[in-house]
Amino acid sequence: MTLLLCACAIDMPKETESSFETMTVKKSDIEIPIKFSATMKGQSDVAISPQVSGQLTQICVSEGQRVSRGQVLFVVDSRNAQHEVESAQANLDATRASSQSSRASIESSQANLASMQANLQSAQANLQSAQAKANSAKLEYDSNKSLFEKKIVSNYTLETAKNNYQQALAAVGQAKAAVEQAKASVSQARANVEQARATSDQSRASVSQAQTAVNRAKVNLGFCTITSPVSGVVGEIKVREGDQVSPMTQLTIVSSNQQMEAEFSVSEAILEEAISSGVSGEKSKYLAELPDVTFVMKNGTQYPHKGRVVSMTGMVNATTGTLSCKAKFPNPDGLLYSGIQGTVLLPISQDDVMVIPQNAVVRLQDKSLVYKVKSDSTATAVTVMIADAYNGKDVIVTDGLKVGDRIVTVGANNLEEGQRVLFPAEAKKESK
Repeated sequence: MTLLLCACAIDMPKETESSFETMTVKKSDIEIPIKFSATMKGQSDVAISPQVSGQLTQICVSEGQRVSRGQVLFVVDSRNAQHEVESAQANLDATRASSQSSRASIESSQANLASMQANLQSAQANLQSAQAKANSAKLEYDSNKSLFEKKIVSNYTLETAKNNYQQALAAVGQAKAAVEQAKASVSQARANVEQARATSDQSRASVSQAQTAVNRAKVNLGFCTITSPVSGVVGEIKVREGDQVSPMTQLTIVSSNQQMEAEFSVSEAILEEAISSGVSGEKSKYLAELPDVTFVMKNGTQYPHKGRVVSMTGMVNATTGTLSCKAKFPNPDGLLYSGIQGTVLLPISQDDVMVIPQNAVVRLQDKSLVYKVKSDSTATAVTVMIADAYNGKDVIVTDGLKVGDRIVTVGANNLEEGQRVLFPAEAKKESK
């Protein structure tokens, strides 16, 4: 058999050795996404509670349902509220009738006052007439008295003139009394008018109060129908039909999720780094210059729409040493919900750093090793200090390598110290 093989001169294939993949270390500019734990909230998360007490008779929506502003969410038993409206309306009608009667009383009192004033004018005219007659009677009496003393007229004539004068004086007294009585009547009529006006004013006030009571009763009736103050998504419904509810009962939360806000905290160290890099001036200008941020859900899914940092508190929390921030994200497809937790990624540029693949790093307990190619094409392990580049494939070398070093990038875990990694073709290529 051996002779046969030798006679046939069969050539066996030779095993060839291939070089490991390597790279030359150089510096470059990269973006590092800084991670912040965040919680999503709707731009308007509104707690829904009834404003009246009663039995919940109807739930008009379901959890997770999208609702519009003004859409009916719940209905509370409205029978008592309806009775209050009817009672208040009846009281308003009665008060208005009383007010109309008061206005009629004013008109009657004013008519009586006009009559009394006319009587007063007539009495004053009678008084003037009586005084004129008394003056005439006095002149006649004085004349007859002088003539009687001269024995020109008789005593009968004098007594007649005297009686006429006394009767005229009595008529003046009666006319004066009539004037005073007319004045008293006018004063009483005026008082009646003022009283009627006061009663009318009180009636108008009563009408206003009754109208307010009707309006309040109608508002309470309206409160029995609970509508959504914003457009959004209904959260957990914490009650059931038939439950007794009150203003202290939270029925649900409506999250206005057209725009969502991711709430997160920025550490004091990052703030100090920003200040040391020259960030200063107005906070609004600083926020405007920040790059767009990304939201990553807990399962690693990256939300497709970018967000913007829109607010930052002006004071560091003494307990946590952080600043509270908010980033706003559009939510046109309704993929984000209030309460979702995840991570906000803020990309930060780093210039002139050494970046190598993660596969080039060998983890050995608490050390990070990289195999550097020596001039004789063999590999030697060097300890490096690295930082995460947050892109899932690279790391940043902060110490242990220098620009121009050649390292093994693939298969480093299978290398041994001093093992040859470059073979003639590659070594020759390397030497060029």
